[in-house]
Amino acid sequence: MPIAVYVLGLSVFALGTSEFMLSGILQPLARDLGVSIPQAGLLVSAFAIGMVVGAPVLAAATLRLPRRTTLMALLAVFGLGQVAGALAPTYGVLFVSRVVSALACAGFWAVGAAVAVSLVPVTARARAMAVMVGGLSVANIAGVPAGALLGQHAGWRSAFWAVAVLSVIGLVGVIALVPRTAVPTGDDRPQLRRELAIYKDKQVWLSLTATAMNGAAVFALFSYLSPLLTDTAGLAESWVPTVLALFGVGALIGTFVGGRVADAHLFPTLFTGIAASTVVLAVLAITAHNPVAAVALSLMLGVTAFTTAPALNARMFNVANAAPTLAGATTTAAFNVGNTLGPWLGGLVIAAHWGYRSVAGLGAALAAVAVLTTFISFRLQRSTPRSRIIAKSAPSDSASVPAARSSAEGSEQHAG
Repeated sequence: MPIAVYVLGLSVFALGTSEFMLSGILQPLARDLGVSIPQAGLLVSAFAIGMVVGAPVLAAATLRLPRRTTLMALLAVFGLGQVAGALAPTYGVLFVSRVVSALACAGFWAVGAAVAVSLVPVTARARAMAVMVGGLSVANIAGVPAGALLGQHAGWRSAFWAVAVLSVIGLVGVIALVPRTAVPTGDDRPQLRRELAIYKDKQVWLSLTATAMNGAAVFALFSYLSPLLTDTAGLAESWVPTVLALFGVGALIGTFVGGRVADAHLFPTLFTGIAASTVVLAVLAITAHNPVAAVALSLMLGVTAFTTAPALNARMFNVANAAPTLAGATTTAAFNVGNTLGPWLGGLVIAAHWGYRSVAGLGAALAAVAVLTTFISFRLQRSTPRSRIIAKSAPSDSASVPAARSSAEGSEQHAG
């Protein structure tokens, strides 16, 4: 595996840490900026909005640009966004910095995945994407808890400074170790007009809805997990990094299990994973006052939520394989629609004085919608087993399928 791929994985570690670390520093950030917890939670939505817009737009906009130069520019913008967040004098400035950082993050994912698979043989593309996705897994296990520790002991701004330093390290690595790669031409060159045709397929929209609802269910709770643990379960703030790390461990386990079984049992994996998340969230809504139950169920949610990631990705590839550029980017955008919707709805129920336990109940309801959507998709699949969009794929698309699948898998693992 070329060392450049590991450099990309390190950069993704920085991106993932920034994306999810607010869950561990929500309370000190809210106190310092003089905003409510629901308002602080909207900063999670701000990042997600940037990802929703940035993933498909930048995937299309950077098709003809040199990839290495694009990666350097996006990492530089992302790092500056972290500096702006660390220096933000007001909530509004911090909000804008999160959106800008997210746009750069989405663009890096779109371009970085293409670079990673271009640096290795066809038989090693999945391994290359696994290294990039591994950066996100390590971010959940180590980066997010470390950010929470920094936030508690050195102020929440220190977490942003730490990510800015990681961005600089990633940028230096890209400059020194990522080779120049040619933009695809000829038969391999993506054609946006053909790829946009996937949005005429009902199965594409059902898949995107299931992905969005699954993401919303998880992040309705995850965004407010810190105050739920302290105010409802009665744990000390010092426990928050540990529980976040346990969630990350569960996510790693779920990703491994889902990746092993999804190819052979796609719909069963979807039904089992999403239904299990529904049950875990519903039980947590009832038992959130018990600290042991809250910690154990946080770990279990990481397992169940991330088990569905490979299956959601595979499903999207199955119904949109005519779009090697947009399939992965669109799935990432769908997940972040959920990542926007979940914290926003969670903030509404908290602001309505229903308590932090209510976000778990909200998550269970959103997950139930994902189960229903998946069931509709399954019934439609049985009645029309071959997507008309796939049937219309041009013969030249076949050469792009392996790359599209690898890219989509990486994006969906990120989404999970």
